[in-house]
Amino acid sequence: MGRHVVPDVQESSVRAAADSVTVPHTWLKVPMEPEDVGHWLPNGWVVDKDEAGYLMAVDLQATDPVAPEGYSASVETRDGVVYVGVRDTAGAVVAKGQMAVLGRAVVVDRVGTDEAHRRRGLGAFVMRTLTDHAVARGAALGVLGATPDGRALYEALGWKVHAPLAACIYRP
Repeated sequence: MGRHVVPDVQESSVRAAADSVTVPHTWLKVPMEPEDVGHWLPNGWVVDKDEAGYLMAVDLQATDPVAPEGYSASVETRDGVVYVGVRDTAGAVVAKGQMAVLGRAVVVDRVGTDEAHRRRGLGAFVMRTLTDHAVARGAALGVLGATPDGRALYEALGWKVHAPLAACIYRP
């Protein structure tokens, strides 16, 4: 299982990326409307309209975030990926996110907050923490694929929508 993003919205690029996948349940994200990409995909691929979202980006700025009261944060790096976790007073991870720096850009992924802990600033704290670590590693541009639910958080932090984002999954 993995994820691939096709930045070039041309039929040949989408087909080549899809044809290169052999592992079931691999995702392919394409910056175009979901209904427009399906006819470019080979057999075994499905456009998952429930997973569609938005390609978003921002110029990064460090903010030196502080965890909201009653929460603590941990940051660890494994295989070039930075993981941020936020724990409640019981020690349970209630918010998280991850990123990978690729040259001057950072790709942010899997940001989420448990339902019972939403609206407390945890998502914003995770994003700001990831941003600070990206800036420290020389990144200047942030990129992510946002769900409709996540879009409001990212926009509140200055991120801009640049394109719709189709989500396709390989299910042979």
